[in-house]
Amino acid sequence: MSAQTTVLSGGPDLAADLHIPAGARGLVVFAHGSGSSRRSPRNIEVARTLHYAGLGTLLFDLLTAAEERRDSVDASLRFDIPFLTERLTAVVDEVRSRKDTAALPVGLFGASTGAAAALGAAAARPESVSSVVSRGGRPDLAPDLEGVRAPTLMLVGSRDPQVIDLNQQAAARLSAEHELYIVEGATHLFEEPGTLDIVAERAAAWFIRTMPARAH
Repeated sequence: MSAQTTVLSGGPDLAADLHIPAGARGLVVFAHGSGSSRRSPRNIEVARTLHYAGLGTLLFDLLTAAEERRDSVDASLRFDIPFLTERLTAVVDEVRSRKDTAALPVGLFGASTGAAAALGAAAARPESVSSVVSRGGRPDLAPDLEGVRAPTLMLVGSRDPQVIDLNQQAAARLSAEHELYIVEGATHLFEEPGTLDIVAERAAAWFIRTMPARAH
């Protein structure tokens, strides 16, 4: 992946890794979960599968280095869903305005609390976000589930019963096209052999099916 810094208009510089395959049919922006970063090995593995499917990816740090230090002390930001949603929405605005990404349909892939931020950003920017995938996420924490218009796939491990219940509650509030898929044998982090492969394959298929044709 090519390293870069994502500079938000009027906001902070965020470390990011952007990869756009030749002829990419869309761009998936990753929102990592609480206590994680753009270097999440699970998200990187999913991103590789998306590349093979012809999708670009942007993995970035939701928090600056200073914010990470503060959060490591009091965990005040990793569960601040309105803050994370605002930050992710600003990144969506940026990729829609950049010359190298403006023509690409945008999907969001969120894990844990990042899934709530992804759905919040989708509700805030219905004209910009085409599709959402949640991995072991907390969509129930999203600020405006009823306002989400993007097709949404929720992936949860069968051995993660509490999160299954929370995702079922969120699904009941979604009016947009949605699917809750249970990955058999998986716990919350999808560490069991083959389970993350299923996540990646399902995510790629969902984005390809629900994203519109690339703008020219």
